[in-house]
Amino acid sequence: MVLTDPRAIRALAHPARQRIIDELYSGRVLTATECAELAGLTPSATSYHLRALSRWGIIERAEGSPDGRERPWQAPATSLVISSQSTGAGRLASQAMMRSNIDRVMEQFEELPGDDPWDGVSAMNRSRLWLTKAETEQLDKDLMEVVNRYRRGRSAAGHPAGTRQVSTLIAIVPTGKPPAEGDAE
Repeated sequence: MVLTDPRAIRALAHPARQRIIDELYSGRVLTATECAELAGLTPSATSYHLRALSRWGIIERAEGSPDGRERPWQAPATSLVISSQSTGAGRLASQAMMRSNIDRVMEQFEELPGDDPWDGVSAMNRSRLWLTKAETEQLDKDLMEVVNRYRRGRSAAGHPAGTRQVSTLIAIVPTGKPPAEGDAE
């Protein structure tokens, strides 16, 4: 799902909404009560946030339980992209989501027991590259192809035996000022 409407992007700014979106876009189907537990809010406050996200098509109702008592929520897609980052709302939402995602990855790393056999695969790679705009666009495309290769057919609801949820965080952020007219790009 690609968001371009600044109002829809603004709907992402709340930390509780970001936590819920993270879980739903990982393939989980959750009730308002389950979302409230994740977000640390009351079910009624969480219902407000769920309806706001639904209004913009960011999440949707899932098929209810047979008795009709539970009305779960799900993501309508496997990923969420903010495309109008050049707008003020897009930039602010992107920054808020980056902070939230960085914090969540740090929490997951801190929660990982020191004797966990998977601890050795925890990794972080930070690089500074000198790229043209076209190369940067290709880098983003290449990285997403790799992530999508491992994402296909796997979710919280269905995945091969022996797998474990692994968080990745990829950020591509140009630094410094744009090149002046006539400078090498």
